[in-house]
Amino acid sequence: MGGKLVFGVAVGVAVAACAVAAVVVGRRVERRSKWKRVLRILEELEAACDTPVKRLRQVVDAMAVEMHAGLASEGGSKLKMLLTYVDNLPNGSEKGTFYALDLGGTNFRVLRVHLGGQRSLSLKHDVEMQPIPQNLMTGTREDLFDFIASSLKEFVEKANDPDQLAARRRELGFTFSFPVKQTSASSGALIKWTKGFSIEDMIGRDAAESLQQAIDRIGLDMRVSVLINDTVGTLAVGHYQDPDTVAAVIIGTGTNACYLERTDAIIKCQGIFTTFGRMAINMEWGNFWSSHLPRTTYDVDLDADSPNPNEQGFEKMISDMYLGDIVRRVILKISQESDVFGPASTLLSMPFKLRTPLMAAMHEDSSPELTEVARILEDILEITDIPLKVQKLVVKICDIVTRRAARLAAAGIVGILKKIGRDGTSGIAGGRSRTNIKLKRTVVAIEGGLYTSYTMFREYLHEALVEILGEEIALHVILKPTEDGSGIGAALLAASYSSYDTVSVDNSL
Repeated sequence: MGGKLVFGVAVGVAVAACAVAAVVVGRRVERRSKWKRVLRILEELEAACDTPVKRLRQVVDAMAVEMHAGLASEGGSKLKMLLTYVDNLPNGSEKGTFYALDLGGTNFRVLRVHLGGQRSLSLKHDVEMQPIPQNLMTGTREDLFDFIASSLKEFVEKANDPDQLAARRRELGFTFSFPVKQTSASSGALIKWTKGFSIEDMIGRDAAESLQQAIDRIGLDMRVSVLINDTVGTLAVGHYQDPDTVAAVIIGTGTNACYLERTDAIIKCQGIFTTFGRMAINMEWGNFWSSHLPRTTYDVDLDADSPNPNEQGFEKMISDMYLGDIVRRVILKISQESDVFGPASTLLSMPFKLRTPLMAAMHEDSSPELTEVARILEDILEITDIPLKVQKLVVKICDIVTRRAARLAAAGIVGILKKIGRDGTSGIAGGRSRTNIKLKRTVVAIEGGLYTSYTMFREYLHEALVEILGEEIALHVILKPTEDGSGIGAALLAASYSSYDTVSVDNSL
């Protein structure tokens, strides 16, 4: 009887142990199954974002074709290819003191730049920033520009201006970062307001003229010499520092590019005359689109949720404004299909909660325990206590999204070079003949935090540039970081468009 009892207890223990083991095994199988789902999502993302050199060259060709189409007719391309009428770029011989006004958001800046007649990588300048009162952003044209002119006058009167002592009228470059229909290098009508402005009596009016009238009303002796956007300003800074600069790219919160085009290639404006046979073209390349761009479901959803669906498709794949949110959307998808990120975080569902600089910090976390990744996930998204392998997964997502963005930006740059015959090919879309082509040193000025501050982005962009062009051609293409095109660039253009004979002419292309 005792033996049967012992046997029965032993069987019971064994059955219980088997049951426990089955539960443990079951949980392991379930965890493995969930992890496989996570890895599947990652693999699908990697495949959808893939940018082999063959695809990048297709993007290059598509960019060049769209550029041709945009120059041929208004509305003929996703690229607006806007005429700027800027043909006289600074070259280093400029002398004097010049001013700039940079209006592109809820603040504006005024600058004073001193030029000594020789190229310099570091220009002596003074700058002040001032917020625009909310009521002036929705008031009248006169109220806004009178306020700006008053601030400009105060800025001017704070310093000794040698040009004024020489009885020279002060000259100013005006960076106006809103959609404008340019009619000359110093005039352009506002098409529409953005960024919180809504001044109805300004629509269709000349921005430079409105500023000039306010300057005159306040009794300030100053002429608005040029009206530009920030990308043209970046081109001006680049050309001032290096005469081989042929294009400028901004990759920051948004993205855009401009370049020097032969006037005889601008078909939509036949008969146009410029002194130097060329003109800076504002591409508005953020709106570029091609079926060759590697689009994911996350891009589709981001676009649908945006205030401007079906617009700025290229920008939404490569700029600072959107990269962090693409990563957030991937993490959200994983959290919906598994519990690897722990309990669901409501913050993960908030658009733009994860900003690109924080994404970059996670991507570039080199600590063994990925402490920065853990800190950002906890502080920003309230995701806590996740294992190291899941943190590594987040880094991989950041890498995939950033690598795609940088490589597409590189393809866009090469597209510009192809259009102007600086990519080492015959210049014909699809053709890759490289025989008997004289290679010129080609400089592209580049500005924006995504390029200058994000090391991995910059390295992936350079890597792709070499892949697309080939090592021999890539040696002749220099990407040169610049600063403050919207400020210093505007002042430099005021100098090159000065009404005084203080500059020499640079007619190189």
